[in-house]
Amino acid sequence: MSQYPSAKFITSANAASQFVADDGREVAVAGRSNAGKSSAINVIVNRRQFARTSKTPGRTQLVNFFALREAQRLVDLPGYGYAKVTDSIRRHWGELLQEYFESRQSLGGLLLVVDIRRQLKEFDRQMLEFSTAVKIPTHVLLTKSDKLKRGKAATAKLQVQKELSETATVQLFSALNKTGCDEAREKLETFLQRK
Repeated sequence: MSQYPSAKFITSANAASQFVADDGREVAVAGRSNAGKSSAINVIVNRRQFARTSKTPGRTQLVNFFALREAQRLVDLPGYGYAKVTDSIRRHWGELLQEYFESRQSLGGLLLVVDIRRQLKEFDRQMLEFSTAVKIPTHVLLTKSDKLKRGKAATAKLQVQKELSETATVQLFSALNKTGCDEAREKLETFLQRK
């Protein structure tokens, strides 16, 4: 049973003017286009196909707003990396993301989805810069941890923790075998309750 039985899609935005009203509390989810962001969202919310998954990386090209509960939202941000888009679209995404982070008073936290086998890349560091600049706490989900043996996964987590230092918290996560699902959900709840 989902903790969010009334969760539903609200709208997609391709410009700041299309963002939903900046009230209540929302948590953003960001990640490179092949990091398993949609799968992570679906597992955390415990709703199949809540965020649309695709075999083609880079399908999230807009800022997608979802209602979780009354005055509580999840925001799926566009990810890039493998997404085959023009440089002008990439620039537009960068500007849209910057505008999102700088304008949203309701933003309570960022869940940053990172493929454990790829470690932190330029996009991830940019997201961390955005969240640090606006003093928003960030929690990193090292996804696809089931693809590594336990020892290697633990080592990879330590490496990311060391690089991030106090910038963000980090955990192992797998949408496939539900590793870290409860921890991620708790972090989402903490961000949603943030004053």
